Amino acid sequence: MDWEPLVSAALAVRRQAYAPFSRYPVGAALALAGGGIVTGCNVENRSYGLSICAERNAIAAAVARGERQFTALVVATASSPPAAPCGACREVLAEFCADLPILLVNEAGERRLTSLAELFPDRFVFPPARA
Repeated sequence: MDWEPLVSAALAVRRQAYAPFSRYPVGAALALAGGGIVTGCNVENRSYGLSICAERNAIAAAVARGERQFTALVVATASSPPAAPCGACREVLAEFCADLPILLVNEAGERRLTSLAELFPDRFVFPPARA
């Protein structure tokens, strides 16, 4: 897989993050199954529970475009080593993907390749509806 377009997009959108409280900007780039990239950045709020992470912003933007199938995700932070998605983001990603390759990056060039299944091995699975 060519990760470079996703890495560039995640690093670029990270600069658009609104993080005045944590001072921890995050960018995410989501590859769409049909081609293309959707990005998201974190947007904080003084009422912390109203903040939204970059990964969930990217998912929401994709869903708003009618997309439901994703092939990869890049998350860009300043952390060393690069940080993984939070639990809420993992749960939202699992709503759409049984597994997903995830590349964690930072501006220093560090990278860690992982997956949703590795980060979230025992995800919640809603029981199927009864007929």
